[in-house]
Amino acid sequence: MAQLREKQRALHLGPGASAPQGACLRDQHRARLCQPQALLDNYDRQTGQKEVVTATEAEEQEAFLAEIFATPVLATLTRFFLAKGLYASEAEFQEDLKTMWFGMYSRSSGKATDSSGFEHVFHGEIKKGKVSGFHNWVHYYELEKTGQINYLSYSYDGPWTAYPDILAIQYRWNSYLKSVGSLFIGSSPEFEMAVYTLCFKARPDRLCTLSLAGKRAQIQTYSWANTEYGPGRHYLASSYPFSP
Repeated sequence: MAQLREKQRALHLGPGASAPQGACLRDQHRARLCQPQALLDNYDRQTGQKEVVTATEAEEQEAFLAEIFATPVLATLTRFFLAKGLYASEAEFQEDLKTMWFGMYSRSSGKATDSSGFEHVFHGEIKKGKVSGFHNWVHYYELEKTGQINYLSYSYDGPWTAYPDILAIQYRWNSYLKSVGSLFIGSSPEFEMAVYTLCFKARPDRLCTLSLAGKRAQIQTYSWANTEYGPGRHYLASSYPFSP
């Protein structure tokens, strides 16, 4: 139980909390974790409300993508995809990742172009009065600091003793309930983008089994089946760590 309490403190910064080692919240890594935050204030969380990408927001997307593609983890993923023949060039993969994550579509039965994979996974949405998506611990952390998140309970505590780790939790985002939400904690945005993209391309719409620090982890992905942006290419609808 002591280990679980430390994980919970690291996530929601309750009494005695400290940021996870290697969480990249301060000092030398601040630029990496501040970069997603520039994107997360661009979205209207309510489905049915049209998302308009301004020139400034498009620049923030490009800056974020340039930042993560400069990291070793995305370089490794790029080499893997090229070796497998999934893409003809690094530029093709970069453009496809941008489209699959940031391409817009409608979660409101065509009422509005109101969603993207990035918004759903990293920011979270409100659909039919409940929290939908929202699988990013940094956004959770930032919202909890301002009193917008109320942690309620946990349903899964991963076996890892170092970060990244996985928790499944219940919470309220203002008045909206997330009954079960699983997420990595202590992970960098490039790690999450790489793992989710790997599983989305290799095992779309089903569980993808990985080894994380020598222990078994599974990622669930879903594609947006209603729309294609190229032959056989679908936008990412959701991706998150599976919790038994």
